[in-house]
Amino acid sequence: MLTVRNATLADGRQVDVRIDTSAGRIAGVGSTLTESGDSIDATGKLLLPGMIDAHVHFRQPGFSHKETWETGSKSAAAGGVTTVVDQPNTDPPTVDGEAFDRKADLANDSYVDYGINGGVTEEWDPDELFARPVLALGEVFLADSTGDMGIEEDLFREAVERATDEYRVVTVHAEDADLFSEEAWDRDGDDYDAWSAYRTAEAEAAAVERAVEIGAEADAEIHVAHTSTPEGVDAATTGGATCEVTPHHLFLSRDDYDELGTFGRMNPPLRSEDRREALFERVADGTVDVVATDHAPHTREEKDASIWDAPSGVPGVETALPLLLEEARKGNLSYERVRDLTAATPADVFGLTRKGKVEQGLMADLVLVDPDASREIRGEDLHSKCGWTPFEGMAGVFPELTMVRGNVVYDSGASETPRSEGGATADGAFGDPVGRNVRE
Repeated sequence: MLTVRNATLADGRQVDVRIDTSAGRIAGVGSTLTESGDSIDATGKLLLPGMIDAHVHFRQPGFSHKETWETGSKSAAAGGVTTVVDQPNTDPPTVDGEAFDRKADLANDSYVDYGINGGVTEEWDPDELFARPVLALGEVFLADSTGDMGIEEDLFREAVERATDEYRVVTVHAEDADLFSEEAWDRDGDDYDAWSAYRTAEAEAAAVERAVEIGAEADAEIHVAHTSTPEGVDAATTGGATCEVTPHHLFLSRDDYDELGTFGRMNPPLRSEDRREALFERVADGTVDVVATDHAPHTREEKDASIWDAPSGVPGVETALPLLLEEARKGNLSYERVRDLTAATPADVFGLTRKGKVEQGLMADLVLVDPDASREIRGEDLHSKCGWTPFEGMAGVFPELTMVRGNVVYDSGASETPRSEGGATADGAFGDPVGRNVRE
């Protein structure tokens, strides 16, 4: 047994939390629990449910020079993420049973729990996929992105119907390529803003509307990935779908291209500052369901190209929760809102009934945070294999301790835990890989 004493929960309650480390569960939550076994003094600290990052690209198999399950999951653990959902655009893409099995074998190196999504292409094999513990269907691409997995509407409709039969959520990358701007394509390769001008905001909103319309016809559960515009969020919520917003769309805009250059290219692209502010408002007021990172690392060498040649995507799994906690520290978000965006609601959306809250009987996926310990984000301090961040120089509140099912998988050294003698460092110390498939 392990007892976390005098912790403050997101709703402000001060409690003791007892953890059954052998079962990986929370054994009790109360104001005066009797200590049993080891203990952690959490006075003045926040105890949060670990973040469920519903959208990552850990790049294996096929692109291990960018990221691996080991490096990506270490980055997740150091950022307070205890569950990740990996998307299918690897090499080979996760569209049949053999590809799923190969990825699942690689995921044994994970330090955090994981879900593996099944992809949709002309070559997909739904019978084989759904015979495996697939978490959801998607990211289903309605326009090409990394991996060139864009599909036509007829195949999307077929996939939605099949996923509904299998009681699976469909995660959609919603952009309508017919509404991309050919005029913008003629702009110079050093005009970084051209990428945002090319993949238009209108292309996203139109694709979201069509995706949720098809979903409604099949009575499907549609989840819109990385919604980058307020119009896209409104289209999703009006149509009865859930949606996620990424930290890069929440904290960066087209105004940042001068500093980011091609390191700011992603799909969907950065939007105007006005749209970014409106997106943040929808995150703060409860309209947006989930914050997920779309963690999509590439090497510095790959990103150092023209805006038309650089690959799309940025890393973010380690900085999402710290950035949101910094907003809460400044009073721009409530801690309860951060909890819901990162843990409680993604658990509900994807049916992870034993995760997402600090409650008796649920999995002890927990993050201990000093809410006042803000520090500068530096790429050299992070653990992703790519070694850089689009949030360089911004402030974040990083975890002191991350547990997955009661196992300490990351300890910054700042807490006097049974695994630490104090002395915070950027690197911290990692436990052993303990991750397992959340559907098994």
